Amino acid sequence: MGYTAGAWAQEVQEEEISVEAEAKDEKPDYSLLPKNPKKATIFSAILPGAGQVYNGKAWKVPLIYGGFITDIYFINFNNRRYQIFKQALADFDEGLETDFPSLNRDGLVRNVNYWRKNRDLCYLLLVGIYALNIIDANVDAHLSGFDVSDDIALNFEPHFESFSANNRSVGLSVKLKF
Repeated sequence: MGYTAGAWAQEVQEEEISVEAEAKDEKPDYSLLPKNPKKATIFSAILPGAGQVYNGKAWKVPLIYGGFITDIYFINFNNRRYQIFKQALADFDEGLETDFPSLNRDGLVRNVNYWRKNRDLCYLLLVGIYALNIIDANVDAHLSGFDVSDDIALNFEPHFESFSANNRSVGLSVKLKF
């Protein structure tokens, strides 16, 4: 009988190992979630805002496109200023009169570098807005099955406890109801 119990324990252990090995090889199952994160991510990567519409959060689409439009405006603004100062620097180097007579060569070079840096940072911001759009769609799809009902409550209640005949404690307990 002792031998049988030992053999039984061995079988259970082998089953646990095989179940763990199978779990590592499997891909995540998104079928239990109301929204598929992979689908939302692909939608947002192809057309910004499409993942948000898929997730039922269409109110985010104007924010995304507002960010894109604003950033594109500033890319254009900074690029125009960069081109103006770049042309002024080229004119200054050729000995022609510039639109900025109060600036010397160092001042023109500083302005060229400043506006180019601002334009390049706006390009990085554009990539950031695009990436944030994709990340938001993915995270929102993952959290679509999260329960946010009014049934969840956090209560503070008085707590009385007796450890022995002479030792009693009074306190405050925190209870989370689901």
